[in-house]
Amino acid sequence: MDTPKTAEVAHIGKSVMIKGELSGSEDLYIDGQVEGTIELHGNNLTVGPNGQVRANVNAKGVVVQGKLEGNIRASDRTELRKSAIATGDIITQRMAIEEGAYFKGKVDIQRDSAKS
Repeated sequence: MDTPKTAEVAHIGKSVMIKGELSGSEDLYIDGQVEGTIELHGNNLTVGPNGQVRANVNAKGVVVQGKLEGNIRASDRTELRKSAIATGDIITQRMAIEEGAYFKGKVDIQRDSAKS
């Protein structure tokens, strides 16, 4: 993942549970539980090792270390780390799945329309 231009990263801790629609214009790190939808156009989402997300995600980049149930639409890159458990469809331009990660769903790699 690219290093954010600013140090603005919202953090949802282990003991926090959110139900509903989450949106923002900064990078987000989730180590708690989120249910609903996550909209982070132009920003990155990281699901930490303790994170449990049941949501459809729309972001620039997504890194999953914990559990994510739902569809991912990443305009740049999606990364499933070895501790990831991901269920749902992924639409992205670039994809990385570490050995040991669990993934069930389909992947649709989109071409960058600006480069073609």
